[in-house]
Amino acid sequence: MQGITRLLCTSILTLTSPLAWASDANIQARQQWYEGIATGYQSLTTEAGELAESARDYCQNPAEGSREHVEAAWLNAFLAWQKVRLVDFGPVENNNLSWQFQFWPDPKNLIARKAAYLIGNDEPITPSVINQSGVAVQGFPMIEYLLFDQEFNAGETSLPVARTCELLTNVAGHVKSNSDALMAGWQAFRPHYLETEQYFDTTIRAGMATLEILEERRLAQPMGLRGINKRTPYIADAWRSGKSLQTVAATVDGLNRYFLPGLEISLEAKGASDLADRIRKQFNEVQQNFPGAHLPLATALKEEDQFRALQSLYVDISQLTTLVNDQAAVALGVVRGFNSSDGD
Repeated sequence: MQGITRLLCTSILTLTSPLAWASDANIQARQQWYEGIATGYQSLTTEAGELAESARDYCQNPAEGSREHVEAAWLNAFLAWQKVRLVDFGPVENNNLSWQFQFWPDPKNLIARKAAYLIGNDEPITPSVINQSGVAVQGFPMIEYLLFDQEFNAGETSLPVARTCELLTNVAGHVKSNSDALMAGWQAFRPHYLETEQYFDTTIRAGMATLEILEERRLAQPMGLRGINKRTPYIADAWRSGKSLQTVAATVDGLNRYFLPGLEISLEAKGASDLADRIRKQFNEVQQNFPGAHLPLATALKEEDQFRALQSLYVDISQLTTLVNDQAAVALGVVRGFNSSDGD
């Protein structure tokens, strides 16, 4: 009888162990993702603080070189955002924080219209005004408009005009406040994220959605491969500053740093180490063969040799998307669902 009991127990353990291993791996993956995202959010907070400080210093004393310092601080903070842009759940959903950081796409040019309205009236531009002005005003694209829009900067209200400086410094302060709130929210979110199994699938879907947006909206559409059959840089994000390709590179880097390690843990636990290795190699392929990231997208779309390099990048990212969204998702049993950050 004892032998039969031992046999039954052994059989039960044999049946349940793979499930237990998978569960443990999912927990380990979430731990990896949590820490990675926390690192990314901390970087965003630091860079947003530098941006707010440099904007304030510039407007108080617009000395030679201080404008360039603000532009560099804007880029560093914006790229830090791009690296954590993959997260579309948790605290970043509160009060439309993701849209506050980056209002995009903007087919109606609301950013320019909102800037003209705020600069053109007599009401003081205060933090309260920014809070009430909507997502087109509150984030990185508004600051980009003030710093880089050619038509605006040729006009009489361009920086460092006092009224425009009010808008610049208050939007930069708003970005800083939101970054701090996001970091604090993520820290408070830790127990819920780590203890809730559904966030495994949610995080996988977030990475999948980021790759889809990267491939379809941020590359294919400007390249004329989707929608209108015409190359146009103006539907890409960060077109005014000419940093569209740098933002793409930052998003790939963020996926590689903050998403891939947890994905590898999960795939290896499922016996899909070969697939994990192929995905890792494909990330390396994308980053090693990336066309000049400092090249404006408008130039890459216009010059044929650069456009060929852009096509190669598109193919590399398409292959990465297939590996993650089709093969890895199937291996992990994750079904693609609706994503609220798809730009619609």
